[in-house]
Amino acid sequence: MGETIRIIGIDPGLRRTGWGIVESLGNSLRFVGSGTVRSDDKAALAVRLCQLHDGLAEVLHAAMPHEAAVEQTFVNKDATATLKLGQARGIAMLVPARAGLVVAEYAPNAVKKAVIGVGHGDKKQIHMMVKVLMPKATFDTDDAADALAIAICHAHHRQSVAYRMAALA
Repeated sequence: MGETIRIIGIDPGLRRTGWGIVESLGNSLRFVGSGTVRSDDKAALAVRLCQLHDGLAEVLHAAMPHEAAVEQTFVNKDATATLKLGQARGIAMLVPARAGLVVAEYAPNAVKKAVIGVGHGDKKQIHMMVKVLMPKATFDTDDAADALAIAICHAHHRQSVAYRMAALA
């Protein structure tokens, strides 16, 4: 039937970076854990990025995932906010990559489609479906719930040809 794969989903943000871990065995998913890494919004940007790095590194060290998935950044009207989000996303990709994991990326609409069946939906729908798919799942913030949705998305897409090719590279 295959082996159990532990997946960490990461929802990057400068203030709060959500993480969610699931185990995938065939079509079966099991909730492992979730949480939020926070940065001090009064600290300098470099310090905040270090806080995110250290917090995510601690989670990866404790949970020992096999694969990682990160939500892609969308561009909004506030260029400064988009740039800061991009920097936090860089940390979210760097930490698992430095741990030797292949890091998959998913657009927000792909995550929504994988979890709720359509590419558009609100956070309440995503949270509800995460709980339906994994009744034991708990999350302390919207960011942690979104991270679980990213992990679920990856569990559904990880066997795609493109992902397997990237993993071999």
